[in-house]
Amino acid sequence: MRNLLSIEDLSRQDIERILARASSFAQVSGREIKKVPTLRGRTVINLFYESSTRTSSSFELAAKRLSADLVSIKAQGSSVDKGESLRDTVQTLSAYDPAAIVIRSPYAGAAALVASWTTASVINAGDGKHEHPTQALLDLYTLRARRGDLEGLRVWIVGDVLHSRVARSNILAFTRMGCAVTVCGPPTLIPRDIATLGCEVRFSLDGIEEADVVYALRMQRERMTGSYVPSLREYAARFQIDGRRLAPHQLLMHPGPVNRGVELAAEVIDSPQALIVRQVESGVVVRMAVLYELLAGGLSPLPASRGIRTEPQPA
Repeated sequence: MRNLLSIEDLSRQDIERILARASSFAQVSGREIKKVPTLRGRTVINLFYESSTRTSSSFELAAKRLSADLVSIKAQGSSVDKGESLRDTVQTLSAYDPAAIVIRSPYAGAAALVASWTTASVINAGDGKHEHPTQALLDLYTLRARRGDLEGLRVWIVGDVLHSRVARSNILAFTRMGCAVTVCGPPTLIPRDIATLGCEVRFSLDGIEEADVVYALRMQRERMTGSYVPSLREYAARFQIDGRRLAPHQLLMHPGPVNRGVELAAEVIDSPQALIVRQVESGVVVRMAVLYELLAGGLSPLPASRGIRTEPQPA
C-alpha cells in the first residue's frame, strides 16, 4: 500500500491489519515515553488547505511519536496566499524528499492529484465532500474497542450527509466490516445516489430505536451555497439527537466539532454513551498505524498476542 486516498483502496484484511497495528501503538501510548524510532530520519509533511484541530494535531502527534521529522504547512501565511498553485507547492515540498504528504483540501480529488505529482506516500486527510478515510478508520477502532465484533452492528448516520466526506468514508468502512448502515436526514441533505454505497435511506428518525450506534453529523454550513433547511431550529426539532431519542442501549458518535444544540443536545454529548472523546483519543494511534503501514509496513511483524482491546459493555 503506497497511498491512502479512499476507504475503497482498503480490503477488510487491510483494515483489520491497521486496527491491530493501532492497538499495539495504544500500548506504547500508555508509557511515560511514548515515542518509537520507526520513522527516524524520515520527513512527514502536513499540508492543510482547510481549518482543522483534531485531524492536524493528531497527524502531528502521530508523526512525532514515530520519530519522524515533521513540517506543518497551512494555506494561510504560506506561498498559497501569493497565488502559488497546489502543483507548484507539491513540487516545492517534494524537493525536501518527504516520505509522506498528508493533504487536506476543499476540493474533491485533490489528494489523488497530489499522489500523481510526487513519489511520496499521500494520505487523504479530507478532500472536499469526497472522503476522509482516516476518520472512518479511527471510528471503527473506537467502536470495536467498545463493542468488540462489528459484524451485524446496526449504525445510523444522521444529519448533513450531502456535504459530509465522513459519511461517505464511514458508509464504505462500516459496510466492509459487516455493519448494516442507515443514513437519515432531510431529503435536501441526502445525496440521490447514496444507496448505491450499500446503505438504507430514511428521511425521518422513525425507527432509530433499532440502531446500536447513532452517528451524528455536523451541519456543514461552510459548504452550503443555498438554503437546505428552513432553519436550524426546525432542523433540530426534527433531527437533533437528545435524551428522548437516544436509548440507553445505544452508543453515540460524532466526528467533531459538535454544534451543541443543533445536531446534538448537551445531555447526550456528556453522557456515558458518547464515544466522542474516545474518537479523538483514537485518532493518534490510528494515524500512527496508517503512517507505519505506508512507510514501514512489512519491516516489523505484528506480535501475535496483540489484538484489539475491548472494553466491557455497561449493563
